[in-house]
Amino acid sequence: MSQAELSDTVVALPDLPQATAETATTREALTAKIVATKTAKGLSWAELADAVGQSTVWTTAALLGQMQMNEEEAKAAATLLDLDPFEAKLLATCPYRGSLSQDVPTDALVYRFYEIVQVYGTTLKAVIEEEFGDGIMSAIDFNMDIERVPDPNGDRVKVTMNGKFLPYKRY
Repeated sequence: MSQAELSDTVVALPDLPQATAETATTREALTAKIVATKTAKGLSWAELADAVGQSTVWTTAALLGQMQMNEEEAKAAATLLDLDPFEAKLLATCPYRGSLSQDVPTDALVYRFYEIVQVYGTTLKAVIEEEFGDGIMSAIDFNMDIERVPDPNGDRVKVTMNGKFLPYKRY
């Protein structure tokens, strides 16, 4: 094919979402935009979860870049958060999980969970292995719930983690 023939050839590309100057083009930038829009609109994570059709914990994790939404969930979130089609597509891409750096967390709430694992991690490991054997608790076949428990001495936070036990294989 000659150069003239090539320049006359039109290739039809699929209808892909296009980024604009205001579009968050990285997952990190999108997370910042989501948090800012959520705050500006006075939305709660629970309201966003209701619109998406998933639990509050899962939806929050997805909107903070740790879970992959399907197309329908991403569109529902995009509608409430004024995200463009490109940003909705980012919500439906496989995330790079692990939002914390390798440094010790400095946020007090996040640090408490780090501290719990530092203090009770070996205990959790010993008790789980005694009950189930040598293996791990899945963070993939997993769900979590957070609830407020009224207490006369100050409300308490109840975190329930429920993960499938995966025994190590022998080979």
